[in-house]
This record gives sequence, C-alpha cells and structure tokens, in this order.
Amino acid sequence: MIDWTQKEEIWELRLSKKPCNEIGTEMFQKLERFLTEIKGSNAKSLIIYSALESGFCAGADLRELYKEMISQPKDQYRPKMKAFLNRAHDVMNAFDMLPLSTIAVVHGACFGGGFELALTCDLIVAEPSARFCFPELRLGIIPGFGGIPRLKREVGNAFVRDLLFTGRSINAQKANTLGFVSQVVKEGEGLNVARLTARQTAKFDMETLKSAKAFIKRLPEEELEREKQLFLFLFERPNVIEALSRFVQSTDLRSYLP
Repeated sequence: MIDWTQKEEIWELRLSKKPCNEIGTEMFQKLERFLTEIKGSNAKSLIIYSALESGFCAGADLRELYKEMISQPKDQYRPKMKAFLNRAHDVMNAFDMLPLSTIAVVHGACFGGGFELALTCDLIVAEPSARFCFPELRLGIIPGFGGIPRLKREVGNAFVRDLLFTGRSINAQKANTLGFVSQVVKEGEGLNVARLTARQTAKFDMETLKSAKAFIKRLPEEELEREKQLFLFLFERPNVIEALSRFVQSTDLRSYLP
C-alpha cells in the first residue's frame, strides 16, 4: 500500500494501493506510522510519489465510506464520520507543517483527496499527464481533507471557485501557470527532478529552513474547521447517498464525472 525509504537526510514515501491510491482507514494508519517515524528522524527533505501508472491518487476511499454509511443507523454513523474526518485533517495538517521541505511528484489522476494530499507539500513537480480536479460537488459534497483552504492559500479565491463549481480538471501546464505546481517536467522524469530538488533543499541550515517555512506557510486553521463542519452537514443528505451508490457500482476512476 505504502512504503518508504531513506537515503541519508532525504526520505521517499511511495504510494502503491491499487487501483489509484484511494485514501481510507488503512491508508491513514500507514501514513500515521510514517509521520511518527519521520518526525523522530534527521530528515531534511521528503518526496511523495506514486508507483502506479493510474496516477498520484484518485481521492478518498468513497466505497469504504459508503459501506460504513449504509451498514448502520445515522446516529451511530455520524460520530464515526466525524472521527474519520478529524483523523484525515490531523494527518493532512501534519504533512503540511512538517519542519522540512516536502515535494509531491504528480502524474495521472490527482483528484479530490489526492489533490488535497499534494497541496500539503511545499512543492509539486508535475508530469504532463497530471490532471488536478475537485469533483466533489458532483457527489453533493465539498472537499473534506482541507483542500479548499490550502488551494486558496496558493492561488486565491477566484480560481478555487472555478475549479470547485465546475468540477473540471486542469492539466500540469495550467497548474504551473497558476502557481501551485512549481515545475512541469518530461513524462517519467518527475521523481528524478524531485530528487535533485530535495538534495538542493537539504543543503541549507535546517533551523533557517524551518523558520522560513513557518513564516511563509501558515495553517489556515479557522477555514479548515469550517470546511469540516460543512462537509459533515452535506454528507448525510439523501442525494449524497444516491450519488455514492452510483459511484460504488462503477469501476471507472472518474465515475463521478458526467
């Protein structure tokens, strides 16, 4: 599902859960274990990438959430969903605020929760096949792992509204023009470029890097909390259950798109 390697002060986190690294309970368990290890290490740089041809990450494991939702009464499911969302935010916030440089290498699908994971990184290196998308409104919900505040932090509100309200995807070049992707490289070269970049960032004094990161990359705590509350409100509506039912019956990574 995921594994990691370290070479001196540079760590690499590899995602490999088929079909496209969907994020659910088991994935969060692995990510939490990884965070515990890297926080106690001498790491200076982290690279996150996917080993799958399908892409970086297709988003949250909605099939898991749907099965949980229909298997128990609402009054029992509601606190479990709240706990799951809090856990998701804890993990994403921890990646966001790691006191070292973080680089996401993106190819193929980078949708929903996968996009939100990439946005926790300081730098995104994208290959031409990369597609970034927040399709959640088509399911009757909004991004739930902190994606809206994090993207607003990078590009501003106008573009976030466009991406969110239309549900369309954008390519790597457009993302680079907007500024949340730092580099677009040749297909298959993302990891090599990220390794070169990680070695460059690891050269600097870590206290200086930590201070600079704390100054220029702050956690939008109030908006993150408001996003959680809105997601929980929207998720329990009947039309969301219907949309999720259609989703789980499809094998298409983009079954929630028209």
